[in-house]
Amino acid sequence: MRVKQMRTLILYKSHVSVRLALPYADGGVQAGFPSPAQDYLSETIDLNHELIEHPSATFYARVVGDSMIEEGIAEGDLLVVDRALEPEHGDLAVCCLNGEFTLKRLRLLDGNRVMLMPSNRRYRPIEICEGDDFRVWGVVAYTIKSNRRRRTRLW
Repeated sequence: MRVKQMRTLILYKSHVSVRLALPYADGGVQAGFPSPAQDYLSETIDLNHELIEHPSATFYARVVGDSMIEEGIAEGDLLVVDRALEPEHGDLAVCCLNGEFTLKRLRLLDGNRVMLMPSNRRYRPIEICEGDDFRVWGVVAYTIKSNRRRRTRLW
């Protein structure tokens, strides 16, 4: 269910009433030297259970833009945003600044100062100033991305 479209994020409510059990390679997958393949996957994993700690406070958001690209977060990636988590220094967060959503790393400084840090050299950090309407809308718990590259037709 689509909740609201903003300029920088598209938000979706999480739906966890249905179990989502998928086959799971419980022995792991080697990222180094190959290991024997598991012909029979007997374990399952429920992504709703694994990714969502606070169902009533969790939303999905689709990234629009490239301000976090140097952190590996690209346009079209899905974020699992938990509004029940208390934001901490260094968290990746969905913030609302003067009525607009933005995805940035939180830098909490002395004296209750806050900086919103992009991960793209083309963008400058944003310092939250007195008088700004600012709040951390939610903390990003997970990023889900497609690792399949776009293909161009050869014919």
